[in-house]
Amino acid sequence: MQLEYFLLLAAALFCIGIYGLITSRNAVRVLMSIELMLNAVNLNLAGFSNYLDPENIRGQVFTVFVITVAAAEAAVGLAIVLAIYRNRNTIDMEQFNLLKW
Repeated sequence: MQLEYFLLLAAALFCIGIYGLITSRNAVRVLMSIELMLNAVNLNLAGFSNYLDPENIRGQVFTVFVITVAAAEAAVGLAIVLAIYRNRNTIDMEQFNLLKW
């Protein structure tokens, strides 16, 4: 496949993730939008790795690292959301004022 197809799909995923990040007030939806953006980056890494140097797997190795960091981010983010939900009974991003004076 050509590199342009990978880049178009990754750009579409990244734009959907940005849109969800900006417009969403739900904390779980924000975490899902961040995951979409990271998956778009993974698609770019794999596409460029396959296009520039098909013999080596450098892009795929970086993709595995990004997936690992994304899994850790999702676990920590969900733990924080659950802790806030237990205390505040809401996961609305507009009502997170824990750090305000």
